[in-house]
Amino acid sequence: MMTQRSFDERDIHLALDGELPAEDMAAYEAWLMARPDMRALSARYASDRALLRETLSGLTGEEPPQRLSDVGLGAGRRKSPARRRSMVAAAAALLLAVGASAGYWAGRTGFNGAETLATLEVVGQAVAAHQVYASEKLHVVEVGASDRNHLVGWLSNRVGTQLVAPDLRPEGFDLMGGRLLPSGDKTAAQFMYEDPEGERVSLYVAHCLQDEKTGFRLFEEEGSRAFYWHENGFSYTVAGAIPQAQLLELANATYRQLIAGR
Repeated sequence: MMTQRSFDERDIHLALDGELPAEDMAAYEAWLMARPDMRALSARYASDRALLRETLSGLTGEEPPQRLSDVGLGAGRRKSPARRRSMVAAAAALLLAVGASAGYWAGRTGFNGAETLATLEVVGQAVAAHQVYASEKLHVVEVGASDRNHLVGWLSNRVGTQLVAPDLRPEGFDLMGGRLLPSGDKTAAQFMYEDPEGERVSLYVAHCLQDEKTGFRLFEEEGSRAFYWHENGFSYTVAGAIPQAQLLELANATYRQLIAGR
């Protein structure tokens, strides 16, 4: 007997991953047949997954680049080889599992191998940096929010683009400050925010390999998640362990202010 529950985009991912309960499959397939838009979305996700599996087929067994492993990590806090491999595998899974587009663009750009590996590395750096510094007690930031103008000017000059420290107070997050970080042979900027309950989110800005423009994409790994996008040669990542809808709201607010600040 078919179940009568409703379905949504999340169920497409469950079905593609083989995780949709067997008792729901008949109803899911009937729902998919009745929704041309969802059929097209399912076909697009399946195509993306096949392309990325082929592109990344040899990646998950390799050691990640040393500069990715070392971002923000002292010798005493370096992850084990198995843990670092799992982070690269999870980063690969983000592109296989979720094709979320939100915010202010329509459509998506395709990936070639070089773009995919570069994306994985930059997003991995952003999430690793967030995990390290969001858990700090005394040294969360290098320059505090009380010196906001200096912070923004300094990071803009070092990264090579006009930055903005978005005002996320309407969304419940106060700026704590920021820091300069390595990103390959270039530099990256991180701005850290905190809400009254102590939850922290960060904005990470770094150079990306291609001068591409993308919609928002979602990364999730062991309780941490991030929305990221590329524009005009830079990669922007808003990371945090808060609910997905709340993080997307922050990413949208961040994007609006970055565009307005240029």
